[in-house]
Amino acid sequence: MILRSSDPSPFGRKVKIVAKILGIYDQLTIELANTNDPADSLRAQNPLGKIPILILDDGRKIFDSRVICEYLDAQVDGVTLHPTEGDARWEALTLQALGDGIVDAAILQVYENRMRPEEKRHADWLSYQSDKVKRALDQLEASPPSLAGDLTIGHVAVACALGYLDLRFDGKWRETYAALVTWLDAFRARVPAFDATIFKG
Repeated sequence: MILRSSDPSPFGRKVKIVAKILGIYDQLTIELANTNDPADSLRAQNPLGKIPILILDDGRKIFDSRVICEYLDAQVDGVTLHPTEGDARWEALTLQALGDGIVDAAILQVYENRMRPEEKRHADWLSYQSDKVKRALDQLEASPPSLAGDLTIGHVAVACALGYLDLRFDGKWRETYAALVTWLDAFRARVPAFDATIFKG
């Protein structure tokens, strides 16, 4: 299987961590993709032009990260990051949505600052996105996801979101959210794949 992504992508990182947890990372060939390059074959592979995308051996293409992670999970017997029944499933998927939502709002801030000249940046828009991140972090700080039981896709998504805030926002969240710092340290200790997938560029 071919996983097309970029090294700093938090969504690509989520897929890589899932593959490592499931023990099938060695079945992936990682290929870099450039979402900004019209000549990159990515846009033909995924009409949305987004990463990550998983290309199966028979040529079928799967996207986005949530679908890829669930597909990889389904390939492995005995281990699952996606509970299949009851409240546990909805809790895991909702936690994943929260983590992915933090990343979405953070990326929009990065793009606004990176793609627009300073005089054309929209302060209200940036504030709107940063408020989403703050509210999500406030909720997680008040009740960090329990790591006492089985890991779920929700745990991985939240960890990748915090990792992205470290990468693109200099880890400033750490000054305010002590319980989340402790939580991420515990996640890192339990999941070596987190540190193994840190972007060091």
